[in-house]
Amino acid sequence: MKKKVNVTNNRKLYLLSLIIILFFLFFDQILKIWVKTHFMLGESLPVFGNWFHLRFIENEGMAFGITFGDQIGKVLLSVGRILLTAFLIYYLVRLIRRNKANIVSVVVFSLIIAGALGNIIDSLFYGLIFSESTYYSVATLFPPEGGYAPLLFGKVVDMFDFNLFMLPDWLPLFGGTHFFPAIFNVADSCVTVGVILFIIFNKKIILN
Repeated sequence: MKKKVNVTNNRKLYLLSLIIILFFLFFDQILKIWVKTHFMLGESLPVFGNWFHLRFIENEGMAFGITFGDQIGKVLLSVGRILLTAFLIYYLVRLIRRNKANIVSVVVFSLIIAGALGNIIDSLFYGLIFSESTYYSVATLFPPEGGYAPLLFGKVVDMFDFNLFMLPDWLPLFGGTHFFPAIFNVADSCVTVGVILFIIFNKKIILN
């Protein structure tokens, strides 16, 4: 009876994980494709006053626009993302199979996996399926002349720009700048929230 209960519970955890990953991955990609095909590079759309804009930028690096070297660095970053995501998927499946997973661990790892997959898709395929975005023209999906970059060299699309408030001028280094100047996307948000939840609930992640 206990084994049957565990099997049923595990199926629910698998389903929960799949729903979280697919939902946020779909939301991330739909928004990126819409921005990529409707915004010129650097174009901004106010959403909530001056506090929140959709501002289209692209980056070749990690979350929040952090770069990672030249072309070799780009390849290493993309391959590293793929390997890390594969490990996280393996680890989550292993936790569920061994009956050591719970809702908290499934939510945490699924958010991180969804975010990682979202940016991996950009790096892997966007260079193949989009034309180049410029400050004067909008990109085309599946252009007849082909994409702007080979496999692994696509640029990650970012769009969330929060100008909550300016830091006071008297602050060293950061005075006169926005509180949070980074522009990010849904995938970055998923990874960040997942990591924060992991830190908060680290003692509840794995069942004994």
